[in-house]
Amino acid sequence: MTTSTPATPDPWAPLRRPTFRFVWIAAFVANLGTWMQTVGGQWLLVERHSSTLLISLVQSASSLPVLLLVIPAGVVADFFDRRRLLLVAQCVQAVVAGALALLTAAGRTSPEVLLLFTFLLGCGAAAQLPAYQSFISDLLPRTELGAGASLSSLGVNLARAVGPAVAGLLVAPLG
Repeated sequence: MTTSTPATPDPWAPLRRPTFRFVWIAAFVANLGTWMQTVGGQWLLVERHSSTLLISLVQSASSLPVLLLVIPAGVVADFFDRRRLLLVAQCVQAVVAGALALLTAAGRTSPEVLLLFTFLLGCGAAAQLPAYQSFISDLLPRTELGAGASLSSLGVNLARAVGPAVAGLLVAPLG
């Protein structure tokens, strides 16, 4: 008597789907930028000889919105079009990041301004997180959801590892 073992799902299968691949790459780039901004903000404060408390508050300003807003953002993601919610959150984050970049280039970024803009970027991340996670189920068949979730986690952790390194390589020579 032979028993057939179920086929092991291909962990890379979701990336063969163009829409998932595009969304995965966009999320990876966004996460990479988030980690680069955190390092850049902390570096700016270190160069200005700010207190260690202010330097550590950059990470808090980035993470606190997720703690405070992710549950209400999940409710919003359940009631609105997830795709549009993701687009709006990304556009708002791009505008906030662009404004922060312009202020920094003009030498007008005080620690308070940096923390405020970092907090706003964290709010954008909190707003999009539940929408992104539930959007994955809209993009993949049920048989690939596990692989899609694993790839999403891989992207987040890869960005967490690579983002600070890229930021350091850019900020060190460019200031």
